[in-house]
Amino acid sequence: MPSFRYVAIDSAGQVQRGFMDAADQASVIERLQRQGHIPMRAEPAGKAGFLDSLLSAEFGRRRGLTRQEVANATRELAIMLGAGQDLDRALRFLVDTAPNKRVAKIMGEVRDKVRGGTSLAVALSQQPQSFNRLYVGLVRAGEAGGTLGDTLDRLAVLLERERSLAATIQSAMLYPALLMVTAVGSVGFLLTYVLPQFVPMFAESGAELPTLTRIVIALGDFVSHYGLWTLLALIVIGVAIRQLLQDPARRLPFDALLLRMPIVGGLMRETLAARFSRTLGTLLKNGVPLITALGIVKEAIGNLAAVRAVETATESAKGGAGLSRPLAQAGIFPIRTIHLLRLGEETAQLGQMSLRAAEIHEEQSRLIVQRLVSLLVPVITIAMGMAVAAIVGSLLLAMLSLNDLAS
Repeated sequence: MPSFRYVAIDSAGQVQRGFMDAADQASVIERLQRQGHIPMRAEPAGKAGFLDSLLSAEFGRRRGLTRQEVANATRELAIMLGAGQDLDRALRFLVDTAPNKRVAKIMGEVRDKVRGGTSLAVALSQQPQSFNRLYVGLVRAGEAGGTLGDTLDRLAVLLERERSLAATIQSAMLYPALLMVTAVGSVGFLLTYVLPQFVPMFAESGAELPTLTRIVIALGDFVSHYGLWTLLALIVIGVAIRQLLQDPARRLPFDALLLRMPIVGGLMRETLAARFSRTLGTLLKNGVPLITALGIVKEAIGNLAAVRAVETATESAKGGAGLSRPLAQAGIFPIRTIHLLRLGEETAQLGQMSLRAAEIHEEQSRLIVQRLVSLLVPVITIAMGMAVAAIVGSLLLAMLSLNDLAS
């Protein structure tokens, strides 16, 4: 039976660490709960070998926390506060159980600021590379309303949902990406290694080669001599375009174009709507005023065309004209978003309806990704097959022409 390493809080509020033999992680959590403990972590207690050390090592000079580390810290902090622990003990737990020195250092600095009399929101705001304005704004609202534990719980849900959606898209697109790399590599191998083996034989024969064979030989010659330079040029062009898009005046039409693209544009609109709705709903449910919430939301969207739409809606909301109408006129967000926001405004449940809209758009995003993968995989496979068939066919045609000449 496998062994698991666990961290839990007992009925006295003390942190307990140990090992437990169980069939799976769920069994460990269930047993700890029956003992009156609050489980914090339960992970396989395998021996830490060289590979484990390598995977957990810190590379580079990352100064802030990753999104996953922020989500984990938020969830653990919410559990500690929900268990009745004070903020100082909860922060000390995060420092003591940090997965690496960088996380321990950052959370230690936050704890030192709080122990010095600074509010948690202010302490977090001094770590901008780890905690953005949205995070700080929600924590500030939670502290002001005396609901910090509940606020952190909602914030953890927000971060986990965003991370889950991003991970779903990345995982789904991994297979088409690997298939594309394999296809390009296979065709490149045929053009630069296999094909050149036959070229001297064709040249010695002196026969006129079929048009398809000449085209394939010319393509192979180009790839052999200029393939790496072409790849380098594409990388330079990509970097240059990225630098140009740092200018908001150039990025705005580019972002708007992305949202109008077939298939990909629909996916981007759904993910933007999910992010916008969940962020807005979380802020409103935690007591943040609408205008302030919209100011925070636009920083979390990322697409400048959507940001402009939110800015226009903010001005409309300031004048008391509502939020849904200007968003509908912008044509950025799906019509489902607009209807649910309008319903929320009419029933004075804008926060709740925004969260409902987020759930719908997250599910729609997953469905679009599944359809996109279902479309990409056969397209890439067929394209690779056609390319290989063209190369092999050109060689066969040339060989047949040589046989005809010999006879």
